[in-house]
Amino acid sequence: MKDLVKLVKAMSGLRILVAGDLMLDAFVYGDVERISPESPVPVLNIRSEDMMLGGAGNVLSNLCALGAKPSIFALVGEDADGELAIDIAKKMGADISGILKDSSRPTTRKTRYLARHQQLLRTDFEKTHPLSADLESALLTAVEKPIKGAGAVVLSDYGKGVLTPAMLQKIIAVAKRAGIPVLVDPKGRDYAIYAGADIVTPNRKELAEATGAAGLKGDSEIVAAASRVIDLCDIACVIATRSEDGMSVICQGKEPLHLKTRAREVFDVSGAGDTVIATIAAAIAAGADIETAAVLSNIAGGIAVSKVGTSPVRTEEMLHAIEGNFEGPHTAPFCTAEQALEQIKRWRAQGLKVGLTNGCFDILHAGHVRYLNEARGRCDKLIVAINRDESVKLLKGPSRPVNSEEARASVLGALGCVDMVISFGASRAGEDNTPSALVAMLQPDIFFKGGDYTEEQLPESKIVRAYGGEVAIMGMLEGFSTTAILAKSRAGH
Repeated sequence: MKDLVKLVKAMSGLRILVAGDLMLDAFVYGDVERISPESPVPVLNIRSEDMMLGGAGNVLSNLCALGAKPSIFALVGEDADGELAIDIAKKMGADISGILKDSSRPTTRKTRYLARHQQLLRTDFEKTHPLSADLESALLTAVEKPIKGAGAVVLSDYGKGVLTPAMLQKIIAVAKRAGIPVLVDPKGRDYAIYAGADIVTPNRKELAEATGAAGLKGDSEIVAAASRVIDLCDIACVIATRSEDGMSVICQGKEPLHLKTRAREVFDVSGAGDTVIATIAAAIAAGADIETAAVLSNIAGGIAVSKVGTSPVRTEEMLHAIEGNFEGPHTAPFCTAEQALEQIKRWRAQGLKVGLTNGCFDILHAGHVRYLNEARGRCDKLIVAINRDESVKLLKGPSRPVNSEEARASVLGALGCVDMVISFGASRAGEDNTPSALVAMLQPDIFFKGGDYTEEQLPESKIVRAYGGEVAIMGMLEGFSTTAILAKSRAGH
């Protein structure tokens, strides 16, 4: 396990090239409460929409989340979606100099409409004709310049017209001359177009289609199909992902390796293949052999399928999984805002009601515990937002907090009624020291506040009401407060 931890940490800063079909994945969330009077179809009352990179862009997202410094080589349309895709890639830290604009096609966009956990419809906006000779030449020139300093090249083929057979062979040839490993996420039935690649990563269904098999079930059938691809298509290694059955690694001249799945709960397989190939590429670039890279990618794939949508797997999640922190006594995670938002999406997709409360929680006492238990009784999942140490000092004075935010998060996380802890607050005087921005970002179904407040006194109330949430003012247990406890302690009682 220590070697895997070192490997994950060694991925930071690695240069990896990604070429292929860049697209946008849109997820539209809402509720269905009635059938349309115009036709027998459900009416989706939209609550929110998420936009993220898909296809080769999801490989890019995963590489950035693992700390790598990837470059993307792809096409977008001359449209607003293209600008959005470029902006997202730039903000995540990727090199976007290899993204070219194609006036003959729109930016590929896949939109999924979901009511609670049920996907109602997916729409695809795209044109998949092959790229022109001029764009092919320009894209190849863009790839050739940085390839010598790269740790790996990933070809993410979604069949949208960018990776033509000629383009594939030119990139593979350039990479091979430079001694750079090439990994391919394949598409279609003809894997001969990937000849010369070091690794291809089909899923079970794709491998069956590529070899004309009716279906692949046991290990022996997977090995036979992968060996056929290796022999006929001049590919060094096949890493076949097998959903709940894990993955298989079949390489020329080596014994097959079969890895059992590491997923705790398979919730959404969208983009899991992108996570797997990104992790393998980063691991190989960091010096791992193919077998070790596959072991690591199997862990990453297990995390990916427990998420909603095409969410990347981050370094912290990998380290957490490797170190085996999934089991044991209840401990609510101490999350960043971004991690919290991902988890809330998972909860909402399962139809769960999410509540959020906030406070310093400097010294946990009976009043806190009763309040949190009552709040948890009114929702399915309870998030506790604690003031950062600097924020507490601004509120309570220089002698506070008594306990650091990490210590406070640990104590709160041990309570069975708490499902997540997150921090917020100002770092200096004059900054907003309320959870307003956090509430606006996470949009809990219920915002709980304890004490003798009214809704009008809470700046968060307008935010919650604006997106359709509920504000719940909760009572507090009389005679308990951190300030009173500290005063009593100082008085020697």
